[in-house]
Amino acid sequence: MDKYHQLIKFIRNAYSTPEAFIPLHEPRFSGNEKAYVADAIDSTFVSSVGEYVNRFEQMMCDITGAKYAIATVNGTSALHVALQLAGVEKGDEVITQALSFIATANAINYTGARPVFLDVDRHTMGLSPVTLELWLKKNVELKEVKAGSSQSNTQSQPFNKITGRRIAAIVPMHTFGHPVELDDIIEIANRYNIPVVEDAAESLGSYYKNEHTGTRGILGAFSFNGNKTVTCGGGGAIVTNDEKLARIAKHITTTAKVPHPYEYTHDMVGYNYRMPNLNAALACAQLENLKDFVINKRNWANKLEQFCQNHELDFIKEPGNTKSNYWLNAICLKNRDERDKVLKLLNKEGVMCRPIWTLLYKMPMYADCFRDEQTNAQWLEDRIVNIPSSVI
Repeated sequence: MDKYHQLIKFIRNAYSTPEAFIPLHEPRFSGNEKAYVADAIDSTFVSSVGEYVNRFEQMMCDITGAKYAIATVNGTSALHVALQLAGVEKGDEVITQALSFIATANAINYTGARPVFLDVDRHTMGLSPVTLELWLKKNVELKEVKAGSSQSNTQSQPFNKITGRRIAAIVPMHTFGHPVELDDIIEIANRYNIPVVEDAAESLGSYYKNEHTGTRGILGAFSFNGNKTVTCGGGGAIVTNDEKLARIAKHITTTAKVPHPYEYTHDMVGYNYRMPNLNAALACAQLENLKDFVINKRNWANKLEQFCQNHELDFIKEPGNTKSNYWLNAICLKNRDERDKVLKLLNKEGVMCRPIWTLLYKMPMYADCFRDEQTNAQWLEDRIVNIPSSVI
């Protein structure tokens, strides 16, 4: 039996599933989910107003350490609003990574800005600070731009020397829950006066130097999609330590409605992005189990790592100075041919696995975006396979 058939057997034994299909990542409902959802239904507050929405936001603050959390309908809407609050405008550019889920680029596009795709590090699979600094030195210049109503009040802002567009934000994404090198990215960003918005969609329960992901940038965005560590079917959250940004975030995600007992007045262009109470009820019950879920997933990752060491497979481990939630476990294969053979074998045998995402600049709507050579991103695209990662 070759090592990949042994891997199949190992996974089936771990999940006590000798024959049936094993999904990549399915939710676990083992706590108060049914009770809280039933309570929300009984309250009749099933839309965007209700006790569980407020409770969810407080729980997110408690878990992440952020001062403020704003519940949204999904992670993409959370990132969209976070970028808008960071000051991203139509015609700007936003630096991010091509090795990411499509939502990262889509959220940038929703603001009217265009993504700039820079390479990743192999050990984090996230935005490389070395690449970031080299690209900024080569392609960006700081210009004094009028700020506010006073002609004498100016601020230094970064512009792409080639396109002439303002660089309005940097969006690192914590791939599969593994934190990027945040210290270096933020230090570089500060030198160029560029705000950092963390795409923490996959990293609830992950820490960089004992600080929760999503809290080091000026804003962070999380996802609670059906395949995430904690889910409420859909759902997202914005976190920040800035009171003003938090207040505006809550306002514009609730259609920018001015509070009034019965009149409908709106003072900004807002969005119907508020998480419904019904989803929040499910999310609150899931968040109660987050700590146990992460412990379970890390234990499973440790077992997979040991198996891989014994069978000459390259398991993707958490980077140094981090604690990953190991949302999706991954192995790195020798080349694209081997990757494709493993994908075909495991899926044929009923053990779901998938490749990493197709690089975003290869999508037709982003093919004309500015990018670098993507050496590491392409190397990873050719080799990474995700394997079952559900809580056991």
